[in-house]
Amino acid sequence: MNGIINVNKPAGWTSQDVCSKLRSRLHIKKIGHTGTLDPMATGVLPVCIGKATRIIEYYDGDYKSYHAAMKLGMTSDTLDITGELSETTDCANISEKAVREAFNAYTGMVEQIPPKYSALKINGKRAYELAREGKEFELNTRTVEILKNEISCMNLEKGIIEFDVTCSKGTYIRSIIDDIGRSLGCGAVMTALERTGSGYFKIEDSVGIEELCDMSDSEIAEFIIPMEETLINLGKIELNDNRVTAFINGNESYSAGYTVVQEPFFKNYYRVYIGAAFIGIGSVENSDLKPQKVINADL
Repeated sequence: MNGIINVNKPAGWTSQDVCSKLRSRLHIKKIGHTGTLDPMATGVLPVCIGKATRIIEYYDGDYKSYHAAMKLGMTSDTLDITGELSETTDCANISEKAVREAFNAYTGMVEQIPPKYSALKINGKRAYELAREGKEFELNTRTVEILKNEISCMNLEKGIIEFDVTCSKGTYIRSIIDDIGRSLGCGAVMTALERTGSGYFKIEDSVGIEELCDMSDSEIAEFIIPMEETLINLGKIELNDNRVTAFINGNESYSAGYTVVQEPFFKNYYRVYIGAAFIGIGSVENSDLKPQKVINADL
């Protein structure tokens, strides 16, 4: 079993919980996910199995999409409803125009400070561990890209807003909500989050973890997606027959030894094929094809 399963993570599970459950069900050690979801979040969690764990790094350029809900007039230490509520503010005077302006301003390249309750590491320790211990620390501002940030439902009487966002890797939706709440002067916390897409993977094609574990091996196999299909941001190269051994052995090939079929969208990486068979990932530097990962050496 080598490929990716598009799991619909349930609320209350960590991303590692999902991997552990699949590891136990499939009796396969090499299992890993392509991007952490908070325990309260649900939705798309691509899980790589077997040889596919070697290509997790190549999903870094994938944009993520979310449907989120927020409550105005509150703040918390975790920036979501699960944390300790530290403030409540009257938001009765917040207008629809002000809310829409705040959302419109939060698009494009945005400076964002990650939540202190996050999995980021500081000197080898997770930020949320330091926060729980009451330690003082600062997280660096990062630049993220917000492609889409659209309100889908707004009820200002109840202070509830739902919205859809598409963003780059490393974006914290909790921070978006906190920043918008601060800009409105009333504060806000996240009350729900569903990841609806991650690169190739879409929520409508996902499968529940409990449902998976109740399936037979043959039924599970139908949900395992070939890894090369999912690497949508990588280019494609067809290798000449006489350069296969060289590629597998880690040797470069001159431009005469391969054909570029598709240019990459993410950095300078290509899926490398011999005929219809995917054999690995390479990069092109000064017209030379350099092997980065050999996936199917037996070819």
